[in-house]
Order: sequence, then C-alpha cells, then structure tokens
Amino acid sequence: MRVPLSWLRDYVDVDLTPEQLAERLTLLGMEVKGLERWGAEWHNVVVGELLAVEPHPRADRLSLTRVTVGEGEPLEIVCGATNIAAGQRVPVALPGAVLPGGRRIERTEKMGVVSNGMLCSGDELRLTADADGILILSDTAQVGTALVELHGDVVLDVDVKPNRGDALSLIGLAREVAAATGARVRWPDTDPVERGRSVADRLAVRVEAPDLCSRFVARWVSGVRVAPSPDRVQMRLLAAGVRPVSNVVDASNYVMVELGKPIHTFDAAAIHPGVDGRPTIVVRRAASGEPLETLDHVHRTLDPDTLVIADPVAALGIAGIIGGASSEVGEATTDVVVESAVFDPVAIRRTGQRYGLRSEASLRFEKGQEVRLARIGADRTARLIAEWAGGTVAPGRVDTNPSEPDRSTVTFRPARVNRLLGTELSTDEQRALLSRLGLESESAEPDDRVTVALEPQPLVVRTGADEAVTALVPTWRGDIAIEADVAEEIARVRGYDVVPSILPHTPMPGWRPLPLEVRDAIRDTLAGAGLSEVVTHALVSPRLLDGFALRQPVPSVGGEDQPGGQGIEVTNPLSRDHSVLRQGLLGSLAEVIGTNRRHGREDVAIFEVGKGYAREGDETCEWWRLGIALTGPAESAAWNQAERHWDVDDAKGIVELLCQRLGYATPRYAADPDEPILHPGRSLRATATDPTGEVQLASVVGELHPDVIERWELRTDRVVVAELALAGLAGGQMQDVRSSPPPRHPPVERDLAVVVAEDREAASVADVIGESGGDLLRSASLFDIYRGAPLAGDEKSLAHRLVFAADRTLTEDEVDEAVARIARALRERLGARLRT
Repeated sequence: MRVPLSWLRDYVDVDLTPEQLAERLTLLGMEVKGLERWGAEWHNVVVGELLAVEPHPRADRLSLTRVTVGEGEPLEIVCGATNIAAGQRVPVALPGAVLPGGRRIERTEKMGVVSNGMLCSGDELRLTADADGILILSDTAQVGTALVELHGDVVLDVDVKPNRGDALSLIGLAREVAAATGARVRWPDTDPVERGRSVADRLAVRVEAPDLCSRFVARWVSGVRVAPSPDRVQMRLLAAGVRPVSNVVDASNYVMVELGKPIHTFDAAAIHPGVDGRPTIVVRRAASGEPLETLDHVHRTLDPDTLVIADPVAALGIAGIIGGASSEVGEATTDVVVESAVFDPVAIRRTGQRYGLRSEASLRFEKGQEVRLARIGADRTARLIAEWAGGTVAPGRVDTNPSEPDRSTVTFRPARVNRLLGTELSTDEQRALLSRLGLESESAEPDDRVTVALEPQPLVVRTGADEAVTALVPTWRGDIAIEADVAEEIARVRGYDVVPSILPHTPMPGWRPLPLEVRDAIRDTLAGAGLSEVVTHALVSPRLLDGFALRQPVPSVGGEDQPGGQGIEVTNPLSRDHSVLRQGLLGSLAEVIGTNRRHGREDVAIFEVGKGYAREGDETCEWWRLGIALTGPAESAAWNQAERHWDVDDAKGIVELLCQRLGYATPRYAADPDEPILHPGRSLRATATDPTGEVQLASVVGELHPDVIERWELRTDRVVVAELALAGLAGGQMQDVRSSPPPRHPPVERDLAVVVAEDREAASVADVIGESGGDLLRSASLFDIYRGAPLAGDEKSLAHRLVFAADRTLTEDEVDEAVARIARALRERLGARLRT
C-alpha cells in the first residue's frame, strides 16, 4: 500500500524522520519496502506570480505572460492555457528544468517571441489529472519557493500482510504509528449535514443473498455537480496510486484509502424503480449467462456463483469487484446513491479469479471488512460528496443489518505469554502494551477459559492456578482470536529486537535423519552419471496430458496413491497450455527435449523428480515419480571410434545404477510391446523386490514411438525415456550399509558364452544359470551380446561372467563340474549351446 506521509499526518502526529518511521513500522510487522520522494523529479521548478497575461502578438490561441519568481527581472513565458489571470501563483519551470519523465525545458522561440521557461499543468507535474489548464497554487505560496518544498511528499510502500486487512488504510496505519510512538489517533469527521426527504422515501434495498452480503448501507446525495476534484484531493490520490476521475468518484476512492472501506457510487437516475415506485437495489446471485458491461467497457457473461448489485431490470455491477457502465457517474449525473456493503471474502476472491479481475476494492474485501465501517464509510463518503460536488445529503440511511457487534474477548495468561516470548514482563506491563493498540483489558473471572488453538480443532483450557487477563479486542482486529495472538501483539509493540536471546531448556537432538535422503541420493547419482536435473511446470496442456498417457501406468510403491483417475483441471487457468495438472513426467521431459533440439543442442540427458495428480470422484490423489529422457550422442566421436547414441541399454544401466546405489535388488526386465507411445520392440518393464517380496522399484523404459516423435516435432530420430516409482522417493532414509569381510579364499571366475534364439530373453538365461549353478555360484553377470557371423541370422550370443567361491580353495574339477551342470541345464531347458 502506498502511504503519503503528509496525508498520514492528518490522523496521527509523526515526529520521526521518514527513515525512522519506516524502521519502526517494519519492526511492528508492517514492512516498508521502499521510500519514494514524491516530487524528486521536479528540478528547477519554482513558484511564480503572474504579473500580466496578454494576447500573443502573432497567435490567437496563445498568451504572453510576465512572471516573477522573486529574483531577477520578470520572465516572459508563452502559454496556451486559458485558465490563467494576473495575480495568480503558478508553478514555473525555468530554463534547464527537468519534469517527470525526463522532459527538459529550455528557452525557446514561439511564433517570434522568446519563451523563458514554461508554466506547468498538474498533469505535467503528475500532481493532478488536469492536463488542460495551468495548476493554480495557493495565494499563500511564497514566490520563488521550490515546488518540491510546497507540494513534495514522502510516500511509503508498506507491505500489509494478508491477516491485517484493517491496516490497508491510513487510519489502520495511523493506529500502528500510535502504538509505536504513543501518539493519539485522530478520526476524520464523518457525519454529513442532512436536509430534505429521507433516504427511505427515495430508495429501497433488498438483499436476496444474505450469506454473501451480511450488510448493505446506502445513502442518497442529490443536486451534485460532477467536476474534477479539488487539486489537493487529486494530489493525495495520485500519490497513493489512485487515478483521479471526478469529485464524486474520487470521494469514494478517498474513503477507501482513508478508512479501508471500498465504496461504490451509482447514478441514481440509472436505477430502475420497483413495484412501489422507488428506485430499488437488489443484491442477488447472477442468472446463468446474464450479460453485463463493466466500467472497463468489457461485455461479460456472468455465472450463478457471481454476486451482483442489480435493480429490478438488470445487473448494475459485480459486487465488490467492479461497477457497471450503465450506472456510471458522469457529467450528467445529478443524484448519487452511495453503496457501502460487507461481502463474503471468499466469494469475492473466487469471483475475482474467475473473471481475472483484481482491484483495490476487491483486495480489501478479500481480507475481510469491519462491520461498522459499512455505516461509517457511507456517512464519510456522503459528507465528502456534499463538500466537493455541492450536493445535499438526504437524512438517514437504508441499512439492511444495523446491528453492530461488540468487542470480542480473548483470555490469556501472562505467565504463558512470557514462556512463549522468553520475556519476564509483569502483568501490568503486558496490559499497558496492549492498551497502545486499543486493546483494553480486565482481570479474568475464575471460570473463564483460555482458547489455545482454533485449528485443526478448537483447544480450550482452564486458567488453573495461573493469573489470567481478558483482553477486549476492538472490532477492527479480527485476527486476534487465541492466546498466542495476544502474545504476538505484546512482542510486536514492545519490539522483537529487544526480546532476549535464550537457548531452549530442552536438549536438542544430536542428530536427526534426513527425511529426503533417498531423493537426494537419487539426484546425486544421476548427476554423477552425467544427467542434468530439470524442473518443469506441473500445469500442462490437455493435449500433452493425453498425448503421453501410459496405457498401463507405472504402479506406485511404498504405500503411495496409485495413478489413474480423471485429470484435475484449473478453474481459471492463465492459459490453455497450463490448464490441467499432469499425471506423469514423460510429456514434460519430451517438451524439454524439443526445446533443446530447436536451440541446436544435440545431446540431451535429463531427469526430473516430480508428482503426478488425479482425482477419483471428490477425492484427489498424487504420487511421486522419477522421469528420465535421453537423446543424441552418449559418447562423442573420436579419431578411432564412431559416435554412439543413447539407447535402451543405457537407460537399463541407469536403472541398475540406481538400484545399486539405493541397496535394492538387481531389477528384472520383461518386454512390454503394448504401450502406444513407446516403440513396440524397444520397451520394457523393470521391477526390483526385496527378499520379503516387497516391491522396491517399478518402471517403464523404452524409446518413444517414431510417430510420437514426429507428432511433437522433437527433431531427433531416437528419444529414450523412463518413468520410475521408487521406494523412499516421496520421503525416506537410505538403508544401512552392511560391510562383509573380504573372503579368505580367492574366488574363481569363468566366462560362459551361450548361443540362443534371437527372441530368447536374456533374463530367462540368467534364471537358468542361477538355478543350476549350485551353492558355489556367487554371481552371474551379462557382459556381452554378439550377433553376426558365424552365428545364424536368428541367433545371438550372450556372454556371462560366473563367479564361484566357498569357504575353502576350490579345485578345477569342482568349478568344471559346476560349469558343465549349467551348460547342460541351458541345453535341456532352453535349447542353448556353448559358443566356442
């Protein structure tokens, strides 16, 4: 929120420098993000007095003025404005002056007459919205004074937190300043002078959605003359970041900045009468497809979840968001209806999101409104309109819910406050600190309860033997509801910087396991293998979601939600490309591949750890996955070898590397030719289980189907992808590393090359070797696959390295017998033969 310091001083005395005030507010929790010197762009602009205004000798639409700036001879300045006269005091930009936007003023010749500077309008100085006439200054302005000394200001940019909607106003921040300095807050006069027929005789209000509009207050001002606001008002609004429009509209915006109460004004002539002949306002839900042209002249189609302000004929505006063009206050307006209402914060926020509309008004409604401000805001706005537009305020007001809640109470224990803060403040000191915030207090009754928490379920305790105090919370502080809130206010006002630093009384644990140790190990392992981690958006396009959907999703492990179900769509997406939550990672990784290829990157090896999302009915579910994508050269060409590209075997090696790093069992593979997005002859499923049969890894590995690569314009011939579910990926620790002593007797290694049919899976060969190897066989690993002469075209050779060991030195005969047994089993069960 932008806070002009001169405007803030209307409500509280500020004896601090802007920098000191910014520091105090920041320590109170109202972070001041910046200080702007309003008027710092006015270089060499001073107050001048018009001595004479005469017609230009050679131009009908120009005037020749003589201006004194206090020193030296009067200056002749050519001016085209028509609102100037001798004796007025105006801002004068002297030769060499610089105006906002970097505009430089020099001595120039205009129609044969030398102009020694320029008379400035409010728009040129960004002081007012008037660009047609010269800014007329006060008669008391001293000639020759720099304009920055007269109208310069300091604007604080205050970051008001979401729970402090009351501080989105100058009055609210004045309360904070008063709490910090001990000054008193001054409220502006709000009661208007009333005359004529009462509001009830002129206007009717009917609320048909009381759950969304708890209070609606309306006032009537007749006989207004719509014109620009006084210059002082325009200056304040511009400094606060609000564009001046007219005196009537500016009065509502002025009250919004001043009191934090959004106000809307209607042209009373545009409100249609009801059955009794009075203009009638109806607060209701919109009809499905109901049209409305809003103030920004956009034609919108409304839905039934939208709360509208309407008359008996049509909608007049979207409640709390934006008004309608049909009831806009314009130059022809003579009677004005002032609306000051309290709307449901959640409904306003959702409505703004659906229509992509956010305004200063909706921002304040979303944070909640004090009920009594509906009455005070309407009165204050009516008073300002009467003062600035010359209207007459009708007696009384139409109020749909005139009852106003009293102060709430929060009981707290001073001893517990001290324990929470680490302080030793007496009860009187705590009560005195609260009083600076407007929180009066009294001794609690013996049967009073202390509210410790409200969520996830209320927790209320008895005061017990501890002394207790009841704080009387003013109506504007809806954020104070439990004992800890009171403790926070005490710490805030006293100053966080003076709370002593003490160590906890409870011993801290010497070591705490890392909850994401497995995930971090996976990242380190893949990065060490040469892959780069990417982070892509979880919101994707429906086309991407459907285009990379697996017919058989990778099942979750470790008790996570299982994939499947319907996609989760965003209600109000920023774009079609980010409108639905993804269910897998392959599509996102393919987009990264395509982007890199379009930018000329040949080799891409990436991985991502992310979530998939879906819903089953009203229930949502999500699961963690590891995605891998590889394309381009895996090894660069050298003088003595050709370039080698990533293939499925590389992806299998990465899967096995992860299993080895995480202490999982060696994965088992099975061909999977039925996945539509994968190459039917180069895709597989991999699983790994622990000795108890618990699945540790489940994955799909393969090349993207050539049609998919072409459809998504990935600009490459081969893309190898994998999606893995791993135990511990969502959160878990690494398994303990158990070391074994080195063997006392050396192992014996034998290489065994077996010729099998081309369609024979390597896993079946490994299974037979393991089952027939006997107790001496310690391991068998595939290290070579050969195809070519002298083998037949439908044959291949699988070479395994066999390791035999025992608690003694093995003899050649024992090893030969084991190898012969393995060869015999391979021949009998698989029809294999040894390659010699």
